Amino acid sequence: MYSIAVIGAGYWGPNLVRNFRSNPAWDLVAVCDLDEQRARKVVGTRSTVEVETSVERLLARDDVDAVAIATPARTHAPLALAAFEAGKHVLVEKPLADNAETAAVMVSAAEAAGKVLMIDHTFCYTPAVQYIRDTIASGQLGDVLYIDSTRINLGLVQPDVDVFWDLAPHDLSILDFILPGGLRPSDVTAHGADPLGAGKACVGYLDLPLANGAIAHVNVNWLSPTKIRQMVVGGSRRTLVWDDMNPAQRISVHDRGVDLRTQAVDAAVQREAVTVSYRMGDVVVPALKEAEALAGVATEFAAAIEAGRAPLTDGRSGLRVLSVLEAASASLASGGTVPVVGLPGVEPELVR
Repeated sequence: MYSIAVIGAGYWGPNLVRNFRSNPAWDLVAVCDLDEQRARKVVGTRSTVEVETSVERLLARDDVDAVAIATPARTHAPLALAAFEAGKHVLVEKPLADNAETAAVMVSAAEAAGKVLMIDHTFCYTPAVQYIRDTIASGQLGDVLYIDSTRINLGLVQPDVDVFWDLAPHDLSILDFILPGGLRPSDVTAHGADPLGAGKACVGYLDLPLANGAIAHVNVNWLSPTKIRQMVVGGSRRTLVWDDMNPAQRISVHDRGVDLRTQAVDAAVQREAVTVSYRMGDVVVPALKEAEALAGVATEFAAAIEAGRAPLTDGRSGLRVLSVLEAASASLASGGTVPVVGLPGVEPELVR
């Protein structure tokens, strides 16, 4: 069992507290927040979990092996760097940082300290997304030809970020998790609209070229009267559909598609014709257990520390997502396609 403290008792902190408290791999020893009363409310009246109001005092404790950070993005880097210096492992709420360059510093610092840096890409620990990852890796779908992801709802217009930074991190982190080798597009093309006059994109589309001529398309929207959470992964053999709003059939795998065959029609002039045939096979709906994703996050964090390995969603994963988001913002500003490139002074493999 490892000991952990949660820093931040606001929106996401209580969820982390609940899951680390109930996980047999962890001993939750403290909750730290500048607002002592808020922290005490999260801890509860009949609890042995201590309340701290000083990060410095918390990190100086020798009974804390790791910290989980659930504070505003701009504070993630200073808190994580201080934790590494104090010899603690770190789990960070998404996004990893408020910009990719700072995130790269966090990744380098974790590696230099020999500590685990994990990003809380929660969707990656749902049974559905883990099934998608395993199915792609097994080759059941064949070569991935396209991925179409839709995340739309009648949502709150955020005061500090546009719809890309609010919703797309979920889709990008999932793509990074399910694609072999992670999300490594050469460039990004973003299109956004602000029909409300909010001063930021409220509707957005991202196009990302993938390996071997494949493409990923991400649709995010704050203005839709219906809530849709759907991803279609088209393969050369089968197509997988994930509908997160349908608990009775979250995943369906379709043995349906298009087969192209090229045949010679005039050998003398080397002309060829393409014949199209449609494959109409079975639809398989796997039985998936329901499990809280954050419980999987807590378990993976402990397992990575125990094994001395990178977690499934490590700091580099968070960095890749941030790099794509920054390229999307640049594309939106310029109105064109923007390459996803390395950062000055940072090893290229940390980004790509």
